[in-house]
Amino acid sequence: MEITTERQDGIPVIGVKGRFDGYTAGKVDEALDGALRDDDRSTVIDLEGTTYISSAGIRVILALQKLLKGRGGGTVLCGVGEYPMQVLSMAGFDRVFTICTGRADALERCHRREDSLSLIDELESPSVEYEGIRFRFERGSPRDSVLKVTGSLDDLLHSRLSAGDIRAEPFSGIRYSLGLGALGAGVEDAMPLLGEMMTIHGAMIWLPTDGHDTPDFFVPAREDGGVVAYTGFNVSLEGGFQEFALIEPSNGDAISLDALYRAVFARGRERTGGFSGIVAVAVWGVAAGVESSGIRRSPCIENAPADGSSILDEGMIEDWMDIDTEPRYDGDSIVTFGVGVDLSADLCAFDPSSLTAISYTHPAEGEGSGAYLHNHGVVFRNVLWEAESDLEQGIGRCLEEGEFVDMRHLLDSTRLHRARIGIAYIQEIRIS
Repeated sequence: MEITTERQDGIPVIGVKGRFDGYTAGKVDEALDGALRDDDRSTVIDLEGTTYISSAGIRVILALQKLLKGRGGGTVLCGVGEYPMQVLSMAGFDRVFTICTGRADALERCHRREDSLSLIDELESPSVEYEGIRFRFERGSPRDSVLKVTGSLDDLLHSRLSAGDIRAEPFSGIRYSLGLGALGAGVEDAMPLLGEMMTIHGAMIWLPTDGHDTPDFFVPAREDGGVVAYTGFNVSLEGGFQEFALIEPSNGDAISLDALYRAVFARGRERTGGFSGIVAVAVWGVAAGVESSGIRRSPCIENAPADGSSILDEGMIEDWMDIDTEPRYDGDSIVTFGVGVDLSADLCAFDPSSLTAISYTHPAEGEGSGAYLHNHGVVFRNVLWEAESDLEQGIGRCLEEGEFVDMRHLLDSTRLHRARIGIAYIQEIRIS
């Protein structure tokens, strides 16, 4: 028995040789689980060299067919030998599965289906291109958007947070925010654990600085439950997204966060009013590689560097921060929220102190990028990608149905296969 997995022209291909029996069926199921991305719509099962197929093997293919039909796609079989074809025919599955002679024909059938779906999407909403990314825009809210800043970024970066600097925020009513926080019975309980935090649709996800490097996830069942987030710094979005968009790479490559923000800035400059150089962006998409960081210890005053240095200064970074530049979670679902400042824009609408309240240079990014980006993301698994779902529906499905995997501060090199995004063109920064 031999099982192979590869991706040809963007289509996952699973090859099975030998006996496709009860034992092999379990192994094929495992291979499919590792090979399928949450946005895959079509798959080829190559049975060339398969000498026998049992009902267990058929059930695996049937389950895959049902999964992909739910995404508007399906499974194509190829290379089916004489005996396996007799079994499929006797069971009536030769009329259920699409069966092609060879792999090339099977891939062509998959691409024909994918192209048809893309054409339907294009006819419904014509695309425009920025920075090698295709956007299909939809109008959002006419309301102005504001960033509300709680706490001091400077105190955080210099580990000067005291108990008096920690705010108790009822996070269940916050739709989108990111910052530093913890859950606990009170301020004293939460302070030693302050770590990367974000809230999405009233759920809180955070990375405790307890040395275990294991994020926590909490969704309150009701808004008046009394549980609050203790935060030393937080940036939340007030108001709606002025635009929504479905995005895909126009050249077949994945989309990096820095390229996405450059494209959003370019879009903002084309708009008639409403863009002052700062945006907030929410994303529901399929990850192509997450690169990330997280602080190792709480930046409370007890942990402050003796010489008053920033935790991002050279010589401090290794003690204070984990930076992971190995791409992870390719094919899993991801929800992100972040803020971008276009340094080439005229930022005169904002007070300089409000800009420094949300902006800093991450040590893994360096100078010269032309933008300040700050994004947090949550990774989920086994959430079917449906381009027909809007941003809010997709995020809701992740929270309700997805397997929670991880939460991190995202480096700008984090990449996406495709996504639904919301863009808020910020008009004001309020510091409290």
